[in-house]
Amino acid sequence: MSFFGLDCTRKKEREVERKIRANDREYNSSFKYATNSIKTSKYNPFTFLPLNLFEQFQRIANAYFLFLLILQVIPAISSLSIHSLFVFLSFSLPERKQPDLTAIRQFLPNYSFKGIVCCEPPNNRLDRFTGTLTFGTQKYSLDNERVLLRGCTLRNTDWCFGLVLFAGPETKLMQNCGKSTFKRTSIDRLMNILVLFIFGLLALMCIILAVGNGIWENHAGSKFNAFLPREENTAFSAFLTFWSYIIILNTVVPISLYVSYYINWDRNMYHARTDTPAEARTTTLNEELGQIKYIFSDKTGTLTQNIMTFNKCSINGKSYGDVIDHYSGQRLEITEEMTPVDFSFNRLADPKFFFYDHTLVEAIKLELPDAHAFFRLLALCHTVMAEEKKEGDLVYQAQSPDEGALVTAARNFGFVFRSRSPETVTIEEMGIQRSYELLAILDFNNVRKRMSVIVRNPEGKLSLYCKGADTIIYERLHPSCSELMKVTTEHLNEFAGEGLRTLVLAYKDLDEEYFSEWKQRHHESSVALEDREEKLEKLYEEIEKDMMLIGATAIEDKLQDGVAQTIEQLTKAEIKIWVLTGDKQETAENIGYSCNLLREEMNEVFFVAANSPEEVRQELRDARLKMLPDTEEDKFLIPETILGDTPKVVEDENVNGDYGLVINGHSLAFALESNMELEFLRTACMCRTVICCRVTPLQKAQVVELVKKYKKAVTLAIGDGANDVSMIKAAHIGVGISGQEGMQAVLSSDFSFAQFRFLQRLLLVHGRWSYLRMCKFLRYFFYKNFTFTFVHFWYAFFCGFSAQTVYDEGFITLYNLVYTALPVLGMSLFDQDVNAGWSLEYPQLYVPGQLSQYFSKRAFVMCALHSWYSSLVLFFVPYAATYDTARDDGKDGADYQSFALITQTCLTVTVCVQLGLDLSYWTVVNHLFVWGSLGMFFILTFTMYTDGLFQLRPSSFAFIGTARNCLNQPNVWLTVALTAILCVLPVAAYRFFYSQISPTINDKVRYKVCQMKEPAPRPRRTRLTRRSTRRSGYAFSHAHGYGDLVTSGRFLRRHAPARSMGLISTGRSPGFKPTGRSAGYSPVGREQNPKQKVEPTSLQMFRAVKDTSF
Repeated sequence: MSFFGLDCTRKKEREVERKIRANDREYNSSFKYATNSIKTSKYNPFTFLPLNLFEQFQRIANAYFLFLLILQVIPAISSLSIHSLFVFLSFSLPERKQPDLTAIRQFLPNYSFKGIVCCEPPNNRLDRFTGTLTFGTQKYSLDNERVLLRGCTLRNTDWCFGLVLFAGPETKLMQNCGKSTFKRTSIDRLMNILVLFIFGLLALMCIILAVGNGIWENHAGSKFNAFLPREENTAFSAFLTFWSYIIILNTVVPISLYVSYYINWDRNMYHARTDTPAEARTTTLNEELGQIKYIFSDKTGTLTQNIMTFNKCSINGKSYGDVIDHYSGQRLEITEEMTPVDFSFNRLADPKFFFYDHTLVEAIKLELPDAHAFFRLLALCHTVMAEEKKEGDLVYQAQSPDEGALVTAARNFGFVFRSRSPETVTIEEMGIQRSYELLAILDFNNVRKRMSVIVRNPEGKLSLYCKGADTIIYERLHPSCSELMKVTTEHLNEFAGEGLRTLVLAYKDLDEEYFSEWKQRHHESSVALEDREEKLEKLYEEIEKDMMLIGATAIEDKLQDGVAQTIEQLTKAEIKIWVLTGDKQETAENIGYSCNLLREEMNEVFFVAANSPEEVRQELRDARLKMLPDTEEDKFLIPETILGDTPKVVEDENVNGDYGLVINGHSLAFALESNMELEFLRTACMCRTVICCRVTPLQKAQVVELVKKYKKAVTLAIGDGANDVSMIKAAHIGVGISGQEGMQAVLSSDFSFAQFRFLQRLLLVHGRWSYLRMCKFLRYFFYKNFTFTFVHFWYAFFCGFSAQTVYDEGFITLYNLVYTALPVLGMSLFDQDVNAGWSLEYPQLYVPGQLSQYFSKRAFVMCALHSWYSSLVLFFVPYAATYDTARDDGKDGADYQSFALITQTCLTVTVCVQLGLDLSYWTVVNHLFVWGSLGMFFILTFTMYTDGLFQLRPSSFAFIGTARNCLNQPNVWLTVALTAILCVLPVAAYRFFYSQISPTINDKVRYKVCQMKEPAPRPRRTRLTRRSTRRSGYAFSHAHGYGDLVTSGRFLRRHAPARSMGLISTGRSPGFKPTGRSAGYSPVGREQNPKQKVEPTSLQMFRAVKDTSF
């Protein structure tokens, strides 16, 4: 049973086979399968308190504060009033709770169906399924194509019957989801180590003082019995003194500070089109954004819009799609202001389709045969479904968006796909409705890389139409196409240079007698029990030869705005980007080139697509040896000891040149095994770009975990769909994009926004600032608290180790709460070395954060040494200045209260001056906080040392009149000035000489900013610089085609009788009017296949993409 999320039953035995009987609840209940309730909440009413406390006490400092509170309530060792420590602790312990989500789904059964399903148990494999359905006396095989997973859309029918196989936590989605973990930053983990060191230092100091107390009690304690009662047992006195100093020196441990920064308010990260602002869904990971080394990104919906557009084409040797200036002959840049082609002649045109080359529509209107054949093929050779709920309102449902883009292009140019049945395809050609008999579909798969249909036109002519990858189609063309093939190849290279995805079109007229004989053999092969696929493939090869070339298409897989520029900026910041996608290899590779992740200029791009562990290992090793021939097998692991544990860290290996790695999901499954994961990681980390394709959601998380395990680096995962949730949870930082695939990724993320381009501002601006501010906060906090505490240590040698405080009790209470809180808060909120514009202009500013240069163990030691020196100055300079001194009126000025006040004043002024040196960006708020805190110190000091408060509570305000009598002496102010100068002078001198001898990237940029008049760089329009001769292969879909489904008719509605309204059976559509230069022009005598006379250099020009990220 389950009660409030707690499983009270014993663990189920491992399931070997699942059996389900349709509409038999009693039978199915006996197996105790999971219900459809999905629990994604992190806490329940019983576990919230213990789990939350466990997470809080993973910060060792919080456990220390609790221990300190317990000590404080023991009167024998308490040296401070209880209210002072309560105020301190209330300022130190934060509490956080994130919202949770629980999803529940319900299904209604069909009681008329009776059947038994035996299938595999629940698992996380998305690419396969094995099972059988027994219905009556018949058995039917069940595979992956007969299982509907989450996200499937019901099309071409209003309803269907289904049987639930897996529910709730046993579904494929939940099997691939990772667990929610408590994320901690690298600074947080370092702080735990430093806090342990501080505990040791604190214990050592207290032991020294306790031993000193014991020695003092034995030698000099008896002389003070009259006014200082002492313990008879010296050892016990030393024991109590130890715990008293533990309380007094407690401020050596830093308090926690989590500041919610201004990510939510950044207008530059607001997406107006969807009204989506950026959102920081956590307040504890901001500084981690400034240390990212690896980014793991999804492709579809994250890098791309998942929108394909028909941009260019080549028809019978003539290229279309470019806009040419009639005067200069140069290609013009296509902008939104340019006038697109007017498709008003076509009443069924899609208004969302834009094309800018008017010569193509003129060729259509002039009825050029090749142009008509080109778009007729696009209208017939596909598996798209059409819905027309009202006349003229066509909605295409395509297996993949690229296929839908081709059919939409044919639609706009006058060849409109209207409907299909298992036997026919109906299209409207330039206003004339024609129905083609569909005789066969030779479907696409990853091996064939092409698709063909065999149709009979209304006149009875048999034709085969084929489209596919150029290398595949070229091998099957008739020899007479050799010249046309050369020209088309030039066009394909030009299209590839712009990152477009290409496809070649061809056709073949068939003989009736030959086709009848081929059709009979096709039927025999399709029902064969053995070697069915091989027999069909031979038949396809036989008929798909000696085809005639028509042309080629070029489709743009639209990237999100600013993706290429964002990737370029992040690459300059030494951030490595890995793409983890479920798409096929060819599709992922094309996008890699489109967004400049993969470049033609790379030394080499390695492809790993092996089918066995040995082959995968060998391919990875060969790639590594090519990049680094002299690499050694065993010297790439660095043992790193952390709190007794010794994990292995894979060191960065520098290679000469840029390399890329593309690995498919099948090979990745072998590469992620324990005996090969280091080989894969080592090879992948040598590459600038890694693309993992056809991966499952669980594999995405495994790749992230692998990098986290063996690389001393901070990771970030970004995605937009439910299949990215496990990856987002696994990374140090999870970023969700609120796109078209729901809100699951956003709800599981730490930060969210609407566009990938906002990532550069999140990291290079907000992340870098957050890391810089947190490091400055920690360094300053350690400095001011160590200095405060060490003064107590020196004073102990002058007060008989009696655990007397050197400061006034009120000052101790207000030091961290009032006098030094606002200045450091102002620095944590507003400080910046350079503004946002310069941060984006110089991405190299991000590198110091990856190397943890701003705060590390070395920085901590330097801070402790500086505090130790400052405490010596702050104690002994006032001590020497007040020793045996007299006031202006001749009275003694060397009393305890005056010394305490002078030391307090010197300390407050010194730490404020030090903060001023640390501040890089002074604002009105910073001035108000710094000077206001100093003013507040003097106001409260004079107030607490007045007669009135002394009369109200003499024990708490014992320093009556000290401020008035002490601070009116000139030598006191001279002492304050001297101590402040002596404390900050070494720091100022060190920073000056270091910036002159070995300036950092920050020093160089700040110097350059000071030399320039402009406060920030102007946003620059960047131009895509990708120039490539690589031909981008076209992908029909991400899986096997829908040919069998279309021809079977199992899920197709029968085509409704043609409506009389709006359809014209003969003649040309009344809406067709030749216009423009083609009006009244006769094509007779015109060269139909001219090669476009355009300078090669102009064809290499690229569109200027406006950078909207600033």
